[in-house]
Amino acid sequence: MKKYLFPIIIALSALSVSASAAFYSVYGLSKLFAGASLQVIIMAGSLEIAKLVTASLLYQYWDTINKFLKVYLTLACVILMFITSAGIYGFLSGAYQSTATKSEIAVKELAVIEMKRTRFEEKKNELKVEKTQLNTSVNDLRLSLSNPSQVQYIDRESGQLITTTSSSTRRSLKKELDITVKDRDTVAIQIEAVTDSISKLDISVLNKETNNEAERELGPLKYISELTGKPMANVINWLLMLIIFVFDPLAISLVIAANFAFNKIKPKEKKLYTKKNWIDENQTTKTNKGNVGNPKKEEMSKVEKENNKQIIKNLENKINKINQSDITEKRRNEEAIKIQKKINIIKKLKDNNNDNQITY
Repeated sequence: MKKYLFPIIIALSALSVSASAAFYSVYGLSKLFAGASLQVIIMAGSLEIAKLVTASLLYQYWDTINKFLKVYLTLACVILMFITSAGIYGFLSGAYQSTATKSEIAVKELAVIEMKRTRFEEKKNELKVEKTQLNTSVNDLRLSLSNPSQVQYIDRESGQLITTTSSSTRRSLKKELDITVKDRDTVAIQIEAVTDSISKLDISVLNKETNNEAERELGPLKYISELTGKPMANVINWLLMLIIFVFDPLAISLVIAANFAFNKIKPKEKKLYTKKNWIDENQTTKTNKGNVGNPKKEEMSKVEKENNKQIIKNLENKINKINQSDITEKRRNEEAIKIQKKINIIKKLKDNNNDNQITY
């Protein structure tokens, strides 16, 4: 069971990568051809399955299928890889574009809010200037009315200071003072309203900035863009190209690796050598049963017995050469153990009077 563990892990890894690549590709292609999304999903899904089967078929039967079919299936597999990569690119680019659009909308909303805030600030400054002027007028009027016997005021046309004891002039200045005070209070209320509006806009800007999920998602890309000095569109394109050129080729490679791993754990067919040719083990067993009591075949076995001794000697010489070679000690021990097993099998067959069999 232990020898099956790693091939199973490779197969599961190949299945997961292939399935995710197929999903993203099919979803991306369905978005590219949104007018017939269901039909595209069926078509792309069948092509994804056929691609994996084609890759396995090419690996398993590369030496047996004819040249034309081999070339066609290889081209089909490569083209399907590009189609899958295009679908993955469409899916990932669409996801990025959706996030980028949300970020752009949030930035524009912030720009509009900042524009309103600027206008309110300008209006607030104008009101402050107007209030300052009204305060000056109020102070002047109060100063003019401070003397109960006479009134002093500045003539607006001549700009000269005029002193008078006229009661009508006093009433006029008092009326003007009331109007100016009322206007000053109105301007003060307007300033408070504008200030409240500015505060609300500041809170709105703060909420927009803190709740901008799209901006946070694009943060790493912006840092990479600033680090490389390239526009963010170029950065995301390079990143997507790296992903798609690794994703599906890795899936195909893992499928081939899984086939290779399972082939390695299959039991090898044992071949037995006789004087004439290589034959299967089952055929040799039947031949051994037929040799009993046959003088001619027993005489042939004696001849082959001598051959066995020579083969054993050659194998022992091979062990000596391996021990004297420059290969690593681990590899040297492995090769020596393999050859020693062959020698033991030959000796065992020799003891059982099956000397016509020599196992390689």
